[in-house]
Parts: sequence; C-alpha cells; structure tokens
Amino acid sequence: MNKVNMPVKIGSKLVKNRSTYAPTVKFGWTDTSGIPTERFARHYEDRAKGGTGLIVVEATCVSPTGRLAPSQLGLWDDVQIDGHRAIAEACHKHGAVVLVQIHHGGYNTHPECGPSKGPSSVTWREHQTEAFTHEEITAIRGQFIEAAERAKKAGYDGVQLHACHGYLINQFVSPAFNTRADEYGGSTENRGRFGCEIIRGIHKACGSDFIVSARTTGAEPTLDEAWSIADAYIDAGVDYLQVSSGIGPEEINYPEGLPYNSIVWTGTQMHCHVKGRVPVSVVNGILKPEHARYLIDNGLADTIDSARALLADPKWTMAVTEGEDYVRCRNCKVCFWSPFMPHKCPAVAERHKNDPDCVDFAG
Repeated sequence: MNKVNMPVKIGSKLVKNRSTYAPTVKFGWTDTSGIPTERFARHYEDRAKGGTGLIVVEATCVSPTGRLAPSQLGLWDDVQIDGHRAIAEACHKHGAVVLVQIHHGGYNTHPECGPSKGPSSVTWREHQTEAFTHEEITAIRGQFIEAAERAKKAGYDGVQLHACHGYLINQFVSPAFNTRADEYGGSTENRGRFGCEIIRGIHKACGSDFIVSARTTGAEPTLDEAWSIADAYIDAGVDYLQVSSGIGPEEINYPEGLPYNSIVWTGTQMHCHVKGRVPVSVVNGILKPEHARYLIDNGLADTIDSARALLADPKWTMAVTEGEDYVRCRNCKVCFWSPFMPHKCPAVAERHKNDPDCVDFAG
C-alpha cells in the first residue's frame, strides 16, 4: 500500500486515505434561504463516490448578516438542517468523513446582506469598516457554536472553522486589521482568542468525538505568528489544521526549485512545526497525482486538500491512490469555479460529453 492510501486518524474518526476535498463555494445553487438543494448533495456525493477520504462542504454562513453573497449556504436556522443532512448522508454512503466549513464574512460581508463589520474600524479594500462591540463578538461566537450544533444534528462528522482567506476569524488574527485595545486585540494570544473560544465552545456543545478543524493561515504576517496562532488552536482543542493563505504575509524568502508553490510550502512548514500533535493538510495548485504522492511520501503533510483537481474530475482521488486516468484541470488563470464566475469549467464540459447528466455542468 502506498502512503496516500494509508488511513489517518482525525479526531475520533479514521479517514480511509490522505486525499481530501477542499471547500469551494458555489453561489447561485441556492437562494436567499441558504438551504442546500439536491444539486449540492449530488455534487459532494460524486467526490465521495470517487474515493475521496474526507470532504469539507463549502463556506456555510453562521449568520444571515455575515454572508459573502445572498445565495450562500447557511446553518443559521434549523430549517437548513435537512438540506445539510442530505449532503452528509450522500457522502457517508461511500465511506467518506464529511465536515462542513462554518463561516462569517466580517469585513467582506455582501452589502445586500449586512454591513462591513469586523474587529476594528479600518480601511478595507477602499471602504471604511465598522467595529463589532464586545456584545456583538459574544453573539457571533455563539452563532458559530450554534451552527456547529446544527451541523451535528445534520449528521456531519465535524466542522471546519474558516479562519483564513481574509474572513472574520482571520481578520481577528491579523495585526494589520485588528487594532482593538481589549482582550481581542494586541498580543498574539489576544488576536487568537476569538477562534480559540469558538473551538472550546464547539467541543463543549458537541462533544469530543465531533471534529473541529481550522482552515488557518500559514503566514500572518510571519510564519512564527501563524505557528503561534496554530499552537493556540491546538491548545484549545482543534483536531485538524488545514493550511492555506491569509490576508497577507510579510516578505518571506521561499525556497526555489520546489515541485509546489509558496502556499503549499507554508503548509509543509506548519506540518514540521506541529510535529504530529494534530494532522496537517496542505493545499493550492496540487494538480498532478505525483505531486500529491510526493508530499505524503516525503512526510511533508498528513493529507492533501484538492479543490480545482476534484472540481475538474470527481475521480481525481483514484488517480492519486490507484494511478487511474482522470480529466485534468486546465489551471485557468481565473478558475471558472471561483465565486461569481459562471462555473463553465472546460474540464467539466469534457466530462459532460461522457456523462450528459453531470450535475456540475453549467451548459
């Protein structure tokens, strides 16, 4: 058995292989209700059926006033639970462990959904934001925990906190955009406090057998700062770190000649720092099976998060684990699966020729 086929324990669950599906939003597949439609269940089931060991359902908002778009998935209301249950059940049929990513846009909230608010009043992407009051922070922390409780009722194996990519938890972590003078700002410990309180609150509400993952940043603004935040998350009880990019690192001297990019490299450095305390996943631009195998075989990561590769072909995992043929991602400059893009992926169009009922095909 090659290493990518070896099971890995995450929290209380045994994941059958090292190939995982990274969360990728699909605006327009639901409406303002935030309720998952059947199309979502079919989309995620296809990746589970294709052999993927762990699946993370896309950014699902904990509050209607924190959405990235009016059509973002939600877990802010019990009425949304059944739609998520259909996703979880569809994935479990094929032996996948399935998490849902819980999210709040913070400064990035869509203007039709709510104000641009976050840790501080700052200039963010050419507009002025508002600062949350202490009472509002407490309320949003509760919304994350309540969303996790709904996720458990829906049958998910756990949740992933969206703590990178410039969204709310990442905004608290960033010293550039969190200028608070209370217990949520200033020191590294204080800036990580919001995420840590959510982690502890979820475990208290949902139990120790419910996975809490954090999709965290590999450099914010430095590697050392990101490691300190990750250490705090681990101390708070996080079960799994899935490392991606944040608001913006300082100038970092990345090694040259590596078979992967700088974001993957920061993930490998996190893996080295964590030293096996929890599993660590890396992500970004891993489009060739041999690159995925290289990272696992050389002990550079515990799992490989794939987004574009698994969007292009739900059977990508079989190419990684079994060497099977697959439909290749074209690595378009701007991915057609990206938010607000038309979802007319050329790789999906190729799949559609052999599968006219392909749920991903946008026509």
